[in-house]
Amino acid sequence: MPEQSVLVVEDTEEIRELVCTVLRKAGMDVRAVASGTEALAEVRRQVPDVVVLDLGLPDADGTEVCRQIRAESECYVLMLTARAEEVDLLIGLAVGADGYMAKPFSPRELVARVQAMLRRPRVPAPRPAPAEESVRRLADLEIDEDSREVRVDGAVVDLTRTEFDLLAALASRPGRVLQRETLLREVWQTDWEGSVRLVEAHMSNLRRKLQAAGLAAAEIRTVRGVGYRLVA
Repeated sequence: MPEQSVLVVEDTEEIRELVCTVLRKAGMDVRAVASGTEALAEVRRQVPDVVVLDLGLPDADGTEVCRQIRAESECYVLMLTARAEEVDLLIGLAVGADGYMAKPFSPRELVARVQAMLRRPRVPAPRPAPAEESVRRLADLEIDEDSREVRVDGAVVDLTRTEFDLLAALASRPGRVLQRETLLREVWQTDWEGSVRLVEAHMSNLRRKLQAAGLAAAEIRTVRGVGYRLVA
């Protein structure tokens, strides 16, 4: 079985070496670069399974690098940031990051987070004729699990992989409240409590996109202090 590959994008040499060392000890094939330009070149040369991406790079903002990576690849992106303000988190996740860690971080936790991403299923290739049973319908909302397409009133909604997985999890149990911790286990395959903000941020982005597409009769509701449910 080939080694799982990780690209580390970090301009601070000490942090870059630390991240590379702990990931290599965990059995991963690790490449490292110090700038956004180098990162994009490496992704185009050989797409990694995971990109560990610093938010503050010398030649580009990490969110813009993430946006370009996401436009060209379905690899997972874990952001490292010294700026843990809510706005940075939301902007980072809106451009397609799958998770974040604030500096300083635990090397053991970093390895665990990368391994959890690698356990998540990759995006399957679309099938030419998806079976009718693969499509869930809730009022104007259609979720096609074979093609991984979401449609509102027949129009395709552009969702990230994580946003689709969240919506599919809710749609598999319509009307039922799913706890944030349940969504963490099913979508991110982690129990790390600090990741609850990931659920909230991705859910906010998902709602915004569905509402912009005109979703009216089916909606995602927050159950305060518990989680979310999809109702029709």
